[in-house]
Parts: sequence; structure tokens; C-alpha cells
Amino acid sequence: MDARGSTPLRFLQFSNTAHYVTQPVGEHLKYVAWAQGRPLACLGWSSAPRHLGSRDRFIGWSGQARRRNIRLIAYNTRFLILPWVQVPHLASHLLSRMARRLSPDWERIYGHPIYFLETFVDPERFRGTCYRAANWVVLGRTTGRGKDDQTHRPNRSLKEVLGYPLTPRFRQFLQGVAE
Repeated sequence: MDARGSTPLRFLQFSNTAHYVTQPVGEHLKYVAWAQGRPLACLGWSSAPRHLGSRDRFIGWSGQARRRNIRLIAYNTRFLILPWVQVPHLASHLLSRMARRLSPDWERIYGHPIYFLETFVDPERFRGTCYRAANWVVLGRTTGRGKDDQTHRPNRSLKEVLGYPLTPRFRQFLQGVAE
């Protein structure tokens, strides 16, 4: 137990491992959160989607800055709290811990930091309560067209886009105007 009387969490970070659905493309990290010798949750992070209107408007960057600095954003691709785990507020706590840990880990593995986190939530299935509780901001909705759109028409459900700045100067870093 730690000084507050709670069980300490331990994160096991791993990369370049198989996933039950697909191997992420580009830079990515995967984590398993452990406590008392048992896994609690799995989290996956990867390179951000290239074009995401609500995120791009929120950041306010040019197309050139986006192409140059998109690598400085990580996308939360997976977040699973294992079914047997019943701990109040664990999800938002894990997101907060990941926000402190992800950029240093990313920099150690890929040679550059992360300044902004993002994810999608399907509002027809989930409310995104844990992200909101961890102070993530709703940026808008997707267009429902996906990354390989050829028809310019929605072909999937609209998702809410949520984001979380890792530093107050995230816009300057992403726009390429920081010192």
C-alpha cells in the first residue's frame, strides 16, 4: 500500500506485440495496468489520424504544420478495464496516470515527445464519462467517412472526438511556433 492507504498501480509498457484485432500502424505503445499481482486494464496508443477536422480546428494549425507535427499527437486506440475489476473511478484515474507517463515513454522509444492526446467515443454505445472525468475536452464529431473515404459520404457511425493537452503550450508546439 502507498501512503494514502491505497494499492499502488504498476504499468507494464510493451511495444511491437500482436493484438487480437490488428497490429497498429506507425508509432504505438501498449500498456497493462497491474495491482496486487493482477492485471486491471489494457491501454493502446498509436499515431494520430492524419485528417480530423474538429481536432485540426481546435489546434488551429495550418496544413503544413499538421503534416510536420502530427507525430506529436497520440491516439488512444484501446482502453479496456478487465471485466472482473470493480474499482470506482479507476478509468479516469488510469487516464490521468497515462497523461503523465505517455510522453516520456514515447520520447524514450521514438525520440520525440507527445503534446496532445485524442480518442473517439461512439455516443450510440458510450458516454465517454471516464474521459470527461479526467478533464478531456469534447472537440466535435467525426464526419463518419473513415480514413480511406472515396465517396465523400458517411459510411459509419459518427464519433465524438475528445482531446487532452499535455502542456499549456500544446498549440504553439503543434503549430510549430514554440521556441
